Amino acid sequence: MAKRMILMLVLMTILIAGLGFVKVRQFQAMAGEFAAMQPPPEAVTTIVAERQEWPATLSAIGTVAAVQGVTVSADLPGMVDRISFDSGRTVGQGDILVQLDTRQEQAQLAGAEAQLQLARLNFERMQGLVEQDAVSRAEYDAAAAAHKQAEARLREIRATIERKTIRAPFSGMLGIRQVNLGQYLSAGDPIVPLQSLDPIYVNFGVPQQDAAQMRTGRKVRLAIGDLGGAEFTGRVSALDSVVDPATRNVQVQATLANPGGQLRPGMFVQAQVMLGAARQVVALPASAINYAPYGDSVFVVTDMKSPQGQAYRGVRQQVVKLGQARGDQVAVLSGVNPGEEVVTSGVFKLRNGAAVQVNNNVQPGNNPAPSPEDR
Repeated sequence: MAKRMILMLVLMTILIAGLGFVKVRQFQAMAGEFAAMQPPPEAVTTIVAERQEWPATLSAIGTVAAVQGVTVSADLPGMVDRISFDSGRTVGQGDILVQLDTRQEQAQLAGAEAQLQLARLNFERMQGLVEQDAVSRAEYDAAAAAHKQAEARLREIRATIERKTIRAPFSGMLGIRQVNLGQYLSAGDPIVPLQSLDPIYVNFGVPQQDAAQMRTGRKVRLAIGDLGGAEFTGRVSALDSVVDPATRNVQVQATLANPGGQLRPGMFVQAQVMLGAARQVVALPASAINYAPYGDSVFVVTDMKSPQGQAYRGVRQQVVKLGQARGDQVAVLSGVNPGEEVVTSGVFKLRNGAAVQVNNNVQPGNNPAPSPEDR
């Protein structure tokens, strides 16, 4: 009986060991199959890198400012008697904008003219009498002083009347009218904004490390998407003498022609300052760049081999040094050679060595000067 039990145990052990060996071999075979399998290739678009000539520029965000801009206001208090302008119209220097009521001053002017006439007659009479020693020198001096006072009083009243005739201090475009007929104005009350729009200023800041490249006379180009992609050109006309302690920027002022008044004070514009000769760069679409804190990179498509020796199309991650951006493009200063095939879309789902399938039926934007509807 014992021998039979021992024999059964030996047989069971052999059976279990055999089953275990078979299962182990099955698991090893499955693991080998999984190891040999590769994920399906990722669909990407690509572009062949080419060397381009880019002008050396410095980009900045600027603000348009008027060469001359004021809010025309009342110099003296008074009632608005006449308004001689329409909102938004162009006026010339010296054009009458508003006439305040001067009826009281006109009456004072008539009295002052009569006083001057009387003072002149007395003075002329005293001149004849003093020559004949008929009056004292003191009486003659009093008559001369009275004559001068009457003249001064007349000029004062005329100046008051003139100051109540409010004129445009320079040629430009008016804003929205802020007064009404019959309204009483105190001294300093606003009447209408007035801006001189041609030429016009653009003010922008550049980092202090780039300030040495800024010089008066450098060409400046403005791009304004809100105006249908219109471009304006001008010259750097002034540089600030100090560095802003808050931003460490130096303020630069450019002067541009503005026919038609398309540029308005307060507009934000994209300014580009031309710094000199063009340089050779590899231009890629901005979508091709994989931005990361440890460094920017791109994926270059190349022929690769799997661990089993199978050939496939894969990507190699390449660290790059970037330059300036222009429209949809970014300048690559180093890391990519002309002729290399670079992934332009789908970079976020790639890794070094990943298999890819190129499909260039639809390409991302790659325009150095896209129109507003393309942005």
